[in-house]
Amino acid sequence: MRLAASDGRACLVVEGGVVELGASGHPDDPMACLARWDELAAWAAATDPAPTGPLEEARLTCPVPRPTQVFAIGLNYRAHCEETGAEVPTVPLTFTKFPSCLAGPRDDVVLVPGSVDWEVELVLVVGAGCTVGQDLSERQLQKAGRPPQFSLAKSHRGFGPIGPWVTDEVDPGDLAISCALNGEVVQASRTSDMVFGPAELLAHLGAVCDLRPGDLVFTGTPSGVGMGRTPPRYLQPGDVLVSTIEHVGTMVNRCRAPAPLSADTAIDNLLALLDNDERTIIELRFLDPSRRPASLDEVATTLGLSRERVQEIEESAMSKLAGSRPGRPLP
Repeated sequence: MRLAASDGRACLVVEGGVVELGASGHPDDPMACLARWDELAAWAAATDPAPTGPLEEARLTCPVPRPTQVFAIGLNYRAHCEETGAEVPTVPLTFTKFPSCLAGPRDDVVLVPGSVDWEVELVLVVGAGCTVGQDLSERQLQKAGRPPQFSLAKSHRGFGPIGPWVTDEVDPGDLAISCALNGEVVQASRTSDMVFGPAELLAHLGAVCDLRPGDLVFTGTPSGVGMGRTPPRYLQPGDVLVSTIEHVGTMVNRCRAPAPLSADTAIDNLLALLDNDERTIIELRFLDPSRRPASLDEVATTLGLSRERVQEIEESAMSKLAGSRPGRPLP
């Protein structure tokens, strides 16, 4: 069985199209369907439902939109250990991607400042099957601090696209897995190169945590990531990632720069750096649209403070704002 989400609604992918589950008397929430996977699979096998519409891959969204837990495994391919100069681990190196990073198989990847890298992965879906994933990673934040930490750097919004569907029709232990960047194959391996296979990972995690239907396990990436190249190579706006796992499916994600902030949003973000007194004085001095910029004396009178105190608070605010814009003086 292959379970997908089309515009957020659960559907089965069948020969000739899709079966909209909500129209067939089943939940249209993909998470509810994952919780009833065995029941749904039995129904599909018994009835062999006919398509209710075409498969439109551009409309596919994240097939597991709200898992309670998202696990990830580091250094789980032998060749990837080699390219990073790391020893092959003796136990699964486990971290988490926060669920808010999840995205769909055709969603754009909005790049963040830094060095954003690709990592194609087989993703296990507890109680159901598996899917394709990208464990996108901003390497500068990942390597910040000693020891380095992984979770935040891999959990920016949209840094966990998965899809195109969840399937139980394959043995995940030996599948071809690849990633192409702008048509160039940058990763190519087989899941049999994993240090810890799918069953071993589920047993290891389940011995510690209660695994629930729909929980995700990103099982690690093969060699060929950008940071392992000479020189290192990272994602740029306009790049297209094509992530494929044999007999599972393919994702296509285009990278783009973030939309520019509006002036109001930029000002709000800067004001959020200030405490209440600093924000009030900056707003009165420079941001009141109903009047010209107020003088220090006018602000002091309005707030019942001395001119010196207003100037002191303003200087503190300006120092914070200047520090938020390295190399760019405030106007």
